[in-house]
Amino acid sequence: MKNVKDPANVVVCGVGGQGNILISRLIGRILTKQGYSVSIGETFGAAQRGGSVFSCLRISKKRLYGPLIPDGDADIILSMEPMEALQQLKSLGNPEVMVLTNIKIVPPVEFIIGDQVYPELFKIKSALIRFSKQAWFIPATEIALEIGAPIIANIVMLGALVGSRVMSITLDEAEAEVRATVPESRLDLNLEALKRGYRSTVG
Repeated sequence: MKNVKDPANVVVCGVGGQGNILISRLIGRILTKQGYSVSIGETFGAAQRGGSVFSCLRISKKRLYGPLIPDGDADIILSMEPMEALQQLKSLGNPEVMVLTNIKIVPPVEFIIGDQVYPELFKIKSALIRFSKQAWFIPATEIALEIGAPIIANIVMLGALVGSRVMSITLDEAEAEVRATVPESRLDLNLEALKRGYRSTVG
């Protein structure tokens, strides 16, 4: 992994139904083909659709690690929802962590049925910037809507991750994995989402 330690620890998070589990598996398959050992652990919240969902990926050239990331030891947080990014930053973050998040607010069920108040987006952004090394804010849902398929915001975020260059994944590798995974009938939409996401962060 580029510019990160071994093992590299990556968190992919969001709200149930946003497709973040698919992102983690695509990343894992790409890196496995590069020769890395990748373990993935998945945690589901109160409800699979509407609750908090996150995956931990531990990536190493040396050996296969257990799937749970120690507190404060994440290197990258990739989030489908801004508050979920902040929640993971609070427990797994550190001053060197890189954060990429979709800016579309989807309050998890804990906020809908509980007494918690969802913070204003600018406050979440400020906290993410303050407590990470670098943060990217991606209009992934907006991009997906422009393409015509809001469900592929997760592929937009995969493209944004590749474009940010915080991981050793190329656009060609990501495209090949999408081609191997997505049904032919939806392939063009997903490839466009991947490229649009890539362009949102590539420098």
